[in-house]
Amino acid sequence: MNKRKVSVGPERPLIPKGKEMKTPYSTLLPKPVAAMIFLTLLAGLSLLALSAVPEIGPNPRADFWRDVREGVPGVTVVDSEAHRILIHNGGQNWREIRNGLISWTGALLMAGVLAAIFLFFIIVGKDRLHEPRTGMRIGRFSLFERILHWYTAFFFIVLALTGLSNLYGRAVLIPLFGLEVFSGYMQWALWIHNFSGPLFLVGLLIEIIIWVKDNIPKKMDIVWFKNLGGMIGKGPRPHAEKVNGGEKAWFWLMTFAGIAVGITGVILDFPIWGQSRGTMQVSHIIHASVAILFIAASLGHIYVGTIGAEGTFEGMWRGSVDESWAKQHQDLWYEEKTGKRAS
Repeated sequence: MNKRKVSVGPERPLIPKGKEMKTPYSTLLPKPVAAMIFLTLLAGLSLLALSAVPEIGPNPRADFWRDVREGVPGVTVVDSEAHRILIHNGGQNWREIRNGLISWTGALLMAGVLAAIFLFFIIVGKDRLHEPRTGMRIGRFSLFERILHWYTAFFFIVLALTGLSNLYGRAVLIPLFGLEVFSGYMQWALWIHNFSGPLFLVGLLIEIIIWVKDNIPKKMDIVWFKNLGGMIGKGPRPHAEKVNGGEKAWFWLMTFAGIAVGITGVILDFPIWGQSRGTMQVSHIIHASVAILFIAASLGHIYVGTIGAEGTFEGMWRGSVDESWAKQHQDLWYEEKTGKRAS
C-alpha cells in the first residue's frame, strides 16, 4: 500500500546551524543604543508622572496636628470660642506648673517653716511670763470677736486640709490609704472645699472691718521686729498697744492673701460668668500659690498663739488675759485699760 504525504503548511527551508537569519531591526540599531533610548524614555515618563502630582508637603497629617497643637481654631456649630480649638496647650502648661513648680516649692516652703518653728522652740523655748500671775483679768476680746475668730479659723483649717489633699493626695494619701479610700474621701473633700470657701470669705471680711482700726502700722512696730517683741535677745521689751507688730503683720497678710484666695476661689467655684479657660487656669495658679503662702504663715501665727507664748491663747479662748501678761506684751494697752503704769 502506498502512503500519502499530508501537507499541513508551506515547507520551511532548513537553515544550517550557525547561519540564522538576522532581522531588519537589528541591522538598524545596535543593542547599546536601543537600551539608552529605552532608559531615556522611561525617565521622561517618570518625571512627567511626578509633575502631575500636586505638592502636599512631606506629611499632611503632621501639618494638621501641628496646627492643632498651635491652637489654630477650626469650625464648629457650638457658639463658643473655646470649642473651636481642639487641643488647648494652656491646659498642659497649667498642669506642669501645678504639679511641678507649685507642688515642689509649696512642700519645701511648708517643711522649711515647720523646721524653723521646731528649731526656734528648741533653742529659744517658750516665752514665759517674767512676773507671777496676779489673778486680775483684763478683757481683751468680746464674745462676738471670739466666735468670729473661731468661725473663720475653723473654715480656714477645713480649706487648708482639703486643699492640700487635692494638691498632694496622689503623692501622699494614695500610698497610705489606697486608691478606693482616697477616691471616696476626695469626692467629699472637694464638695466641702467648694462650699467652705464662701463661708470663710464672709468671716474674713467681717474680721477686716472690725479689727482694721487696731492694725494701722506705726513706728513702734518696726522696733518690735528687732527682737520679736522680746522673745529673742536681751534688753527691755518694745512698747506695744493692743496689737503688736507681729500681730499687725499677720493681720495684713491675712487680709491680702485671704482676699486673693477668696476672689480666685469664687471664680473657680462659680464658672457661670463667662470665664474663659485661660482665666480659670490663671485663677487656679494664683489660688494655689497664695494659699500655700497663707498656710505657711499661719503656722507661725498658730505657734505663737498656742505654745509659743504663755498666756496668749487665753485671750482668744476666755476673752481675757492676766494682768502680768498685759504688762509684759502690750504695756501701752495695759496702761490705757487700767490707768496704771506698766513699769
